[in-house]
Amino acid sequence: MDSVTSDARAPLSASADNGLKIVIVGGFGVGKTTLVRSVSEIRPLNTEETMTQAGASVDDISEVRGKSATTVAFDFGRITLDTHNILYLFGAPGQERFWFLWDRLFSGTLGAIVLVDTRRIDESWYAIDRLEHYGTPFIVACNDFGGPPHTPAQIREALDLDPHVPLLDCDARSRESSKQVLITLVEHLQSRYARHGAAAAEGALQSPEPAL
Repeated sequence: MDSVTSDARAPLSASADNGLKIVIVGGFGVGKTTLVRSVSEIRPLNTEETMTQAGASVDDISEVRGKSATTVAFDFGRITLDTHNILYLFGAPGQERFWFLWDRLFSGTLGAIVLVDTRRIDESWYAIDRLEHYGTPFIVACNDFGGPPHTPAQIREALDLDPHVPLLDCDARSRESSKQVLITLVEHLQSRYARHGAAAAEGALQSPEPAL
């Protein structure tokens, strides 16, 4: 999936002092690089390499026949939320042989986006498993590849998603659609931390008074 990337290199504000790390994960060829490209305010750093015949026996490209390049480390982009808060976007490589990099990318991550191709939904299980293992909050975005339609209930069942995990459709080629994915993640994180804060406060109020 191709996207148009702006040549603008927006300078980072001198007042920006809070960097928030977001990781985009998912299977091979689900559109992670495309999403970073479409939404980043700077020209993204890509570590794409041309796919050759030598990799045909390693990477299954039967469902992504138009794909000619692949990420071998990670993609990096940036988007400014306000004068103090910056989102740093890291797109993880999708092939199984690069999954060992994911654990390092998850370090210090505020939250994650699991990008899904519903034609190959089983390739999303590993990403969700690793995020749940690390306790990293995430949302699920189904990228539009024009496959057969699935209801949200069907997708949730196939992925065994917790009811609290947001699920939405997107087109990773569209800047507006990709922005909505990020907004959904930020809102999910705010809601999650608000719930945890309220639960902690309630627990403190219900604790017995210390003996004097």
